[in-house]
Amino acid sequence: MRRSLIAIASVAAIVVSMGGALAWADDTGGGTNGKADAAAGPTADQLRDAVNGCDTQLSDGTYAEDEDGSSDIPVCKSSGGAVHWKADMDVDCDGQRTDQCNEDTDPSWQNETSFQQSDGQPLNAAALPFYVIPLPSDVWNYEDAGIDPGTVAAVVYQDKVVYAVFGDQGPDTIIGEGSYALADALGIDPDPATGGVEGKAVDYILFPGVTADPIEDHDNATSVGTDAANKLVGA
Repeated sequence: MRRSLIAIASVAAIVVSMGGALAWADDTGGGTNGKADAAAGPTADQLRDAVNGCDTQLSDGTYAEDEDGSSDIPVCKSSGGAVHWKADMDVDCDGQRTDQCNEDTDPSWQNETSFQQSDGQPLNAAALPFYVIPLPSDVWNYEDAGIDPGTVAAVVYQDKVVYAVFGDQGPDTIIGEGSYALADALGIDPDPATGGVEGKAVDYILFPGVTADPIEDHDNATSVGTDAANKLVGA
């Protein structure tokens, strides 16, 4: 179920416009490291309820789950300010070469990601939960929604919630993709060649203005993501 990606190496700096940050970003402590307490965050059902339906459609059109699929997935904004979509999950293994992610395990593997770690290296898909957004197009440009490299999202599958960062870009006509580590943490088969999950089974819930610092710090992503998710559901 693997689809080929378009990974574009770009500037490593993560810049957040505080003027465009949402209210939930005011006290998330974006630059604070520290162990995250994911158990303090909302449940999967609470998050799904918070983004049920499509209060405001941001995309000018819709995306397909796969290259040969029908286009019926809008990008939406909830009344609480979260940007979200519901899609499948294909597995992105691009970036650093690891035992799990390399040219032998993944026929479409590339040794780069659109955004880099603080040391200038590509992201490590086998270790870092990150999600993928389509390249900007006439359908939608994520920058217009205040989304930057490292923007944190709550990714929900069945009864599991994993906080992930925006780490890579994909083809501009399809949506629904996460790193090997994200799939694995959600209990989805992370095999880049045969894994993933089909159908609109995964909710991607993004918090504009909330970023991990640095992008590779998953503990920080979980900490600030949990705070933003609690604000979203009114906890």
